[in-house]
Amino acid sequence: MGGRSQRLMRLMRLVPIYQEPNTSKKHPQHKIWPYLLRNAVIDRPNQVWCADITYIPMRRGFLYLVAIMDWHSRKVLSWRLSNSMDADFCVEALKEALAEHGAPEIFNTDQGSQFTSGAWIDVLTDAKVKISMDGKGAWRDNRMIERLWRSLKYECVYLNAFETGSEMRTGIGKWLTYYNADRPHSTHGILTPDEAYASKAEPMRLAA
Repeated sequence: MGGRSQRLMRLMRLVPIYQEPNTSKKHPQHKIWPYLLRNAVIDRPNQVWCADITYIPMRRGFLYLVAIMDWHSRKVLSWRLSNSMDADFCVEALKEALAEHGAPEIFNTDQGSQFTSGAWIDVLTDAKVKISMDGKGAWRDNRMIERLWRSLKYECVYLNAFETGSEMRTGIGKWLTYYNADRPHSTHGILTPDEAYASKAEPMRLAA
């Protein structure tokens, strides 16, 4: 991390990524769905989507951010900010993604209570989407969104010291538009996530 980012984080008393609170807590009474992606070949948009929640610090306080991503293209399909960890903001983002992009074949998440909640599961089952969940403590299938979070925080959040939720919403929205439309992703060579979502690239095989 660059010197400027470190100085800003000290000034703002921001929490480094590795000290963030747990945003993937399970609910002891919720059903856990099986993992469906072992050895899968993901070779087209809307085949698999994934979602994750992260903690976004401000100069005073913090918010939670959920993003829904198309696995193949890495395009962020929708996102929402919230001051609480209830399922509502995740469900809102899910409904927006489905309305704008249609339904994926499979939706993969961790076992966090937002993603095992009845409200979330009902939306997916009504859309006839197969539900997949990582094994307990597994990180491998969140790696794409984890990279997104890291880039967002170091390139946007830590450098802007947002004062309010409104400022944060505007700043994150601009950065995600840049990420989707202007930033080529290494998985697809020179293609941006928007371009990869609109075209067909080489299949990606997951590790066992």
